[in-house]
Amino acid sequence: MTKTARVIKEANTLQQQFAKKIKSVDEILSLIDPFPRKKKIIMCHGTFDVVHPGHVRQLIYAKSKGDILIVSLTSDKYVNKGPLRPYVPQELRALNLAAFEIVDHVIIDQNPTPIENILILKPDFFVKGFEYSLSGVHPKTKEEIEALSSYGGQIVYSPGDIVYSSTQLLSIHKPKLSLDQLYVLMEAEGVTFEILRETINRFKKLSIHVVGDVIVDKYSKCTLLGPAQKSAAFSVRHDGADLYVGGAGIVAKHLKSLGANVTLTTVVGEDELADFVINDLTTAGIHVNALKDSSRPTTLKERFITDGGRLLLQVDKIDNHPVPEKILGDIRYLVRQTPTQAVVCSDFRHGIFNSETIPLISQAIPMGALKIADSQVSNRWGNILDFQWFDLITPNEREARFALGDQDTTIRPLAQMLYNKAMCRYLILKLGENGVMTYRSPGMETREYFYIDSFVTDLVDAIGAGDALLAAAASALIATKDIVQASILGNLCASIQCAKLGNSPISAKELSEKTFELENQT
Repeated sequence: MTKTARVIKEANTLQQQFAKKIKSVDEILSLIDPFPRKKKIIMCHGTFDVVHPGHVRQLIYAKSKGDILIVSLTSDKYVNKGPLRPYVPQELRALNLAAFEIVDHVIIDQNPTPIENILILKPDFFVKGFEYSLSGVHPKTKEEIEALSSYGGQIVYSPGDIVYSSTQLLSIHKPKLSLDQLYVLMEAEGVTFEILRETINRFKKLSIHVVGDVIVDKYSKCTLLGPAQKSAAFSVRHDGADLYVGGAGIVAKHLKSLGANVTLTTVVGEDELADFVINDLTTAGIHVNALKDSSRPTTLKERFITDGGRLLLQVDKIDNHPVPEKILGDIRYLVRQTPTQAVVCSDFRHGIFNSETIPLISQAIPMGALKIADSQVSNRWGNILDFQWFDLITPNEREARFALGDQDTTIRPLAQMLYNKAMCRYLILKLGENGVMTYRSPGMETREYFYIDSFVTDLVDAIGAGDALLAAAASALIATKDIVQASILGNLCASIQCAKLGNSPISAKELSEKTFELENQT
C-alpha cells in the first residue's frame, strides 16, 4: 500500500469513528438516564457554520459542567442568516463537532428551535454564549429558559472574555467549500464519479429536439489606441472578427458534442447569416429545420473586445416581433412529428416564444417526451413562468426575481416560490459565480433542495455558461431521470465553458475529464 493510500484509509477510518457520534434524538435518549440523573447532561445548540475559537471555549466550558456533552445544530433548512447560508452543509457541520474529543453526541436538529429536543432529552444544563446574556433576555432565550424550568433544568452562560461571531467572520471571507459540499451531496445520494462517467457515456443513445431562437455571436477583436481627439469616445483598431452560432444553436451543438442525436427547429431571416447558421449546424451533424422569415433578420450580436478580452461595446441586429402564424403552425407540426425523448425550449425572446405561443408549442410536445425550458431574457421582456408544468426549468437569479416581481427575498425561499408557481418537476436556479441551487420537491426538507458551488477556476468568458449547463443537465436528466446527476454535470459543463473565449461546444470527453479532475482533488 502506498503512503498516499495509507493516509486516505486512516482518514476514512477516523471519519467513520467520528460519524458514530452523530445520532438521532431517540438514539441518544436510549443511552442516557432519565432526569434527574447521576451523570449530568450538558447541551449546547447553534448553527456552527464555521467552528471558531469562541465555539471551542464554549464547548470546553460546557463539558466542565457535567459528564455528557450533547451538541445540537440547526439543520440547513432553518438557517436564515443570509444568502446561501449555511456555507457548510449540515452533515459536515455535524462531523466538525463530532471530531472534538470533548463532544459525546451530535444531533442535527430538524426543528426550527431546540425547544422540542430540550423537552425530550431534559439536559441538566443548557449552555449558551455570553453574548446572549447581554441587553436583557432575548424572547427565544426566554422560551428556552421556560422549557428548562418546566422539569428543573438550568441555563448557563459561558464566560465572555472573548466573543466571536461566525457571521462576522464569514463576512470577511467566504469559505471555498465546493469540493466538500459536492462530496457530501454525492455520498448522501449514492452518486460516484464513476457513475457520472457512465451517465456521460449514455448520452450517445439520446434523441433530443431543440426548439428556439438561434443567435449569431460575432466577436470583433480590437486594439485600444486611446481617446478620440474630437469626441468623448475611444479610438480602436479593428484586428479581425470571429463568428459563432449561439442561442438555441449552441445549445444544440453542445448536445450533439456531448453525444446526442439532435434536431433543431428555429427561425432565421433570408440573408447570408442564415446560410452561415445552417451550414455550421449541418456540419456539426445536427438536423436543422430552419424556417425562413422574410420580415426579420437572422439575429446578430456583435461584441467589440480588446486584446485583453474586455468588452467595449455590443451592437445587436434584431427584430423581436412574434413569428407569423404560418411559421408558428410549422413549428408546432415539427414538434409534434419529430420522434424524440425530450424537447428543449431555448428561449431568448426573439420571436418564437411568448405567453401566447408557449402553451401552443407545449401542447404539441409528444406524449412521454420530457419538457425542458430555459428562458434567457437579458435586456428583453420574458418570463420563465410562461413555461408551466415542465419537467425542468433553468432560470438564473435575475430571471427568477423578474418572474416573481421580488428583489428582496433570499435565495432559498425565492427558489421555493418559483418552483411552486412554475409547477415544474425540477428547478435548477443558476447563481453565477455561486453555482446552482436545485429544487426537486415543494417543501423545506434538506433533501428537497440542494446547493452546488461553482467549479470555475479560470474565468475567461462567462457568456454561454448557461447554455452549456442546460445541455449537460438536460442530457443527464433524460439519460437517468436523476436531477442530482443532472445538476452536477450541468454545473461542471458550465465551468468548462467559462474557461473558453466564445461559445464553443463542450464534448463528452471534456466533461468526462473534468470528473477525473475533481475526483483527484477530492
